[in-house]
Amino acid sequence: MRVILADRIKEAVSELCIQANTVLRKDVLSVLKAAYSKEADKRAKDVLRAIIDNASIAAKEKIAICQDTGLPVVFLEIGQGVKITGDLKRAINKGVEEGYRKGYLRNSIISNPLSRGKPGYSPAIIHTEIVRGNKLKITVLPKGFGCENKAQLKMFNPTVKIKEIEKFIVEAVESAGPDACPPYVVGVGIGGTADYAMFLAKKALLKPVNRRFSRLEADLLKEINKLNIGPMGLGGKATCLGVNIETYPTHIAGLPVAVNISCHALRSAARIL
Repeated sequence: MRVILADRIKEAVSELCIQANTVLRKDVLSVLKAAYSKEADKRAKDVLRAIIDNASIAAKEKIAICQDTGLPVVFLEIGQGVKITGDLKRAINKGVEEGYRKGYLRNSIISNPLSRGKPGYSPAIIHTEIVRGNKLKITVLPKGFGCENKAQLKMFNPTVKIKEIEKFIVEAVESAGPDACPPYVVGVGIGGTADYAMFLAKKALLKPVNRRFSRLEADLLKEINKLNIGPMGLGGKATCLGVNIETYPTHIAGLPVAVNISCHALRSAARIL
């Protein structure tokens, strides 16, 4: 049994919050640069250049890539051979608060979704999975709400054809239009229950976007880019940088499909303790 102190987790979360918000993921930056090199439309090319330059300045100056530093979503992969001493949930939320204060990141979290009130730095959204081994992997995904507001879920009949599922996903992006700061990365969750499909769609955003896509992912990427929404909605080839799909077994009577869209500033950072 390997022991990990809650204080160590707090420190790691704090550092990951700053890293995720100031240093754009290498895979995202690489596909942005590839999109820039392929773009023929001058206005779209200028926007992509500005996005790339913004990421470079943010990393160099250690400032936020975007003013919306999101609602932090923390994914934990906890090894079966790990024992955590202390209050895990408290450590994560304290780490988020500390990191956001140190990094001069925006406090965007309200304690009551109905009465609203003064925003603060926590609590985060925490997802935990038990895995084999004696290590703890922490991933922080700051999710801005310009794109989070465009999430969609549809409960299909199990007899549905793949083309209908593809249509739903493409139309979800089309309905987002320019509002969520394209070019997008589209996370798709298929299977499980309604809530689990939504989780899968968010988790899918953690997958590298410069990897080799499946046939379905590649087909969806092609169709979405035909929408011609383009960078920041001004037209051009690059409406979408990548489509990531996560699946899970489901009930014989259903087929949940969820879409979670990320803006061009798809930010996450991970560490293994």
